[in-house]
Amino acid sequence: MSDARPRIGFIGLGLMGQAFTRRLVERGYQVTGFDIVPEKVARAAEHGVVPAGSAADVTAASDVVQICVVSTEAVHDVVTGTRGVLEAATADKVLVDHSTTVVADTRALASRLADARGMGWVDAPVSGGPPAAASGSLAIMAGGAPRDIARVEPVMADLASVFTHMGPVGAGQVTKMVNQVLVLNNYCILAEALALAEAGGIEADKIPRALATGHAGSNLLQAMFPRMIARDYAPSGYARQVLKDLDMVHDLAKGLKVPTPMSSQAASLYRILVSKGHSELDGTAVLKLFDGADSV
Repeated sequence: MSDARPRIGFIGLGLMGQAFTRRLVERGYQVTGFDIVPEKVARAAEHGVVPAGSAADVTAASDVVQICVVSTEAVHDVVTGTRGVLEAATADKVLVDHSTTVVADTRALASRLADARGMGWVDAPVSGGPPAAASGSLAIMAGGAPRDIARVEPVMADLASVFTHMGPVGAGQVTKMVNQVLVLNNYCILAEALALAEAGGIEADKIPRALATGHAGSNLLQAMFPRMIARDYAPSGYARQVLKDLDMVHDLAKGLKVPTPMSSQAASLYRILVSKGHSELDGTAVLKLFDGADSV
């Protein structure tokens, strides 16, 4: 890349991709975007993203190619599928995968891209959701070679309040699994706590303030408890993605021989929630399973 601000390519224009690209355009980057859903490309074009017809076209037009898609299989399709990144990859470009991706697949894809084209790979999953992406306040945990980290760090500084290099390729994805253990189990705990508070007849809306300075105080309590009280399940992430991530936690932990009983219980709750037809609601909709007034 030259000394000028890098050209950005963005593949995957869902909830997170829209917020990411809006932030990048606002910060003065040239952004070229692609999604397999044409309506999402059109929506991104409204805030200044240059539409592209394929992942290969995005890669050809860009110095830094960012991916944010919903599954490991989708990352494979983006990188190695027809008109994928691999077709236009060169050694002077670097790929940044913000998806939550299976660690072994991340390492295999990174090796394939490097061996075939010399293109670097940074796995950089995020925590914070679309609002944090839009405001540039994400937490981004990254794995990659120091040279590739250095190349993308200025871009990440415009997207994250905390950008941490955790180690070689794959380290970012392992860290994301740790994040998901902490966050997704907490969704279930918050739902259980709210159900208890409401059944006990207390003013549940006072709980975040009442507990803020104690050990129970947390970012999630402050942000999610009011939404749960209001039964506001408009998605900033989807219940189906929560279940997918908890299943990934299980698979990683099984391979590492680490017990994860709490995450297994949370996965069971989300499996029930999804089976009831609520896959497109926010992850906080797990409260439906605790809510006697809800038919789920």
